[in-house]
Amino acid sequence: MTVATTLFRFEDSYAREVPGLCVPWTAAPAPAPELLVLNEELAAELGVDPAGLREPAGVALLVGHVGEGVTTVAQAYAGHQFGFYAPRLGDGRALLLGEVIDTQGRRRDLHLKGSGRTPFSRGADGKAVVGPMLREYLVGEAMHGLGIPTTRALAVVATGERVRRETALPGAVLARVAASHLRVGTFQYAAASGDRDQLRALADYAIARHYPEAAGAEHRYLDLYRRVVQAQASLVARWMLAGFVHGVMNTDNTTISG
Repeated sequence: MTVATTLFRFEDSYAREVPGLCVPWTAAPAPAPELLVLNEELAAELGVDPAGLREPAGVALLVGHVGEGVTTVAQAYAGHQFGFYAPRLGDGRALLLGEVIDTQGRRRDLHLKGSGRTPFSRGADGKAVVGPMLREYLVGEAMHGLGIPTTRALAVVATGERVRRETALPGAVLARVAASHLRVGTFQYAAASGDRDQLRALADYAIARHYPEAAGAEHRYLDLYRRVVQAQASLVARWMLAGFVHGVMNTDNTTISG
């Protein structure tokens, strides 16, 4: 389904085709959203007029207030963290607004980080603060500039509230764009469920979205696996060439798209 907002035409292929791996959810209110930084180049790639994102309705969308007709979702996944398996992680402070077809015909996720608690928050507040969100924006753009595949930030918006960490800090939401948020941990969650039909549906969706060449292979799931390994090995090699070290490269933090 495609749903038009005043700025984006959101699609929801993941939620429709693999419904057991996400939960409809809405962002927490942001009392006084203020745009701190906007990636105008990325906005243009997504086919959106940057001026519209600077308007109050655009800023509201960037903190999750998408309006009627759009169902935002929190995504489920499992993962190995620091050598130990956690059967349920999920985007405890993140929300998938929807999928956007960009100006080059690529399907890309528009996703929020820091937009409040979800069913996967495990007791945390689900919020984020300005400093780390600006840092992620800068590091993503640096990696992109170096030709290294990465998520990219569309915007950082201050929420107008104080978030308690070691001290009270200004809250923020990061709006980011990725080829998708399918992770190694997404497959771990599906496999652990014991639902082979769901796992097969996830693999077929991943093939169609990221590795269509695997669809015609004699053993398409093995071919998918090999392509994911190759993409991730290539990505890590590029990190090493640039002197970048991933501090928490757990299976919940590794996308299958590379």
